[in-house]
Amino acid sequence: MRLLTVLFFVFNAFLCFSQSVTMYRTKDMKPVSIDSVALDLATANVVFFGEEHDDSLGHVAQFELMKILQARSSQKLTLSLEMFETDCQTVLDEYLSGFIAEDRLLKDARPWPNYKNHYRPMVEWAKAKGLAVVAANAPRRYVSLVSRRGMASLDSLPKDAKKWLPPLPFDTLGGAYYQKFIKLMGDHAQPRFYHSQNLWDATMAYSIAKALKKNKNQQIYHLCGRFHSDEYLGTVAQLRKLKPKAVVKTISCFAERSRADETAQGLSRLADFVIITNPK
Repeated sequence: MRLLTVLFFVFNAFLCFSQSVTMYRTKDMKPVSIDSVALDLATANVVFFGEEHDDSLGHVAQFELMKILQARSSQKLTLSLEMFETDCQTVLDEYLSGFIAEDRLLKDARPWPNYKNHYRPMVEWAKAKGLAVVAANAPRRYVSLVSRRGMASLDSLPKDAKKWLPPLPFDTLGGAYYQKFIKLMGDHAQPRFYHSQNLWDATMAYSIAKALKKNKNQQIYHLCGRFHSDEYLGTVAQLRKLKPKAVVKTISCFAERSRADETAQGLSRLADFVIITNPK
């Protein structure tokens, strides 16, 4: 009954979504259908869906694409989420296996405040289909530690704490990603803040790489804020260092209001596909 309620909610949202979303293949910036997007992505080892966290139509697009990918792909789909932290993986697995109730998941796995409306439908669908879900992100307490005391502060953590992180020291990406971060943060762009950003990226990439190693006959569908994956930077770049042979494709999804200053050429550099929503 719970899953039926979730699917009813998503179906109503999809009616709005189908009229208010435009998808583009960036190599030619021509509109395409969600089925065409799924067909192109079906052979990828990893698909990044870069989102704006408050874009409700974008979340509906995520779920619709997830279902189509699972139906089309010869590989089993694995959902990977920025929204759960690595030290919550056991709790998440226990919920997916039916050992604990949802109230324990919500209490012990520390999901984001918008979990109920935006991510729960996908987790419930994965549970019903027997699909794995990866808690991919770095625990917030360690990200906070780096932002306060710098990357070297992680070295003094006990061994049990380090198991939730990528191998130390993790890579700190320079070049275009650093310049992008500087532009976003302005006067607040201190090195320790940039290193905490890189900890998010490195941890998510490492979580994805471990999932790929565990089961090669799967497709990882990773959801994250689009800053982590746009222009093939951030988490995408970190993953390519770890898994250079993996086929990785990306989506950047955002509301129309976010593209005010973006040219067609600029959009074409963001990802393999761009999804623009226009909430009324």
